[in-house]
Amino acid sequence: MIVGITGTLGAGKGTVVDYLKTKSFKHFSVRSFLIEEIERRGMHVDRDSMTSVANDLRAAHGSSYILEQLFNRAAAEGGDAVIESIRSIGEADYFKSHGGLLWSVDADKYARYERIVKRASETDKISFEKFSSDEERELANTDPTKQNLTAVMHMADTAFINNGIKEDFYAQVEKALNMQQNLPTQAHIFGCASQLV
Repeated sequence: MIVGITGTLGAGKGTVVDYLKTKSFKHFSVRSFLIEEIERRGMHVDRDSMTSVANDLRAAHGSSYILEQLFNRAAAEGGDAVIESIRSIGEADYFKSHGGLLWSVDADKYARYERIVKRASETDKISFEKFSSDEERELANTDPTKQNLTAVMHMADTAFINNGIKEDFYAQVEKALNMQQNLPTQAHIFGCASQLV
């Protein structure tokens, strides 16, 4: 099984990945792939560079290029795998057409911003205004080489709303994993509505 994760910034994509890793899923990260390329180009690692480099790679090699690279690595290694994070329609189309299961994660915008502030990675040291403008840039785009999270999230086989505590969210992921192993063609929606992770 190869699961692809899409979703808004700070929604809990990494939390899903962490859980699947406890189930022996191998992890392949678009973020890590892009950071390697950014550093190779001698650029500063931030969200703007990640967006720019991702769009550049898709424009040069096709809208599904990044996902293809990670999907091929996952297939070559064998076993269950999770690919984080799918952001363009071309990537999602390629992924689903090759048998991948696409999961999306979303949460309240203010909760998501609090989460990224707490994790304090190099790309997350931004104001709420910058966070909001970055998100607007990535949510909808008619160019197939650029991010269109809204459309990709609508393509998901399973959708999570992660406004709850981590343990509740893990329980929802486990339920989805079990359901998709038995019924891979059905779409599912899960939600956690208690206190924030």
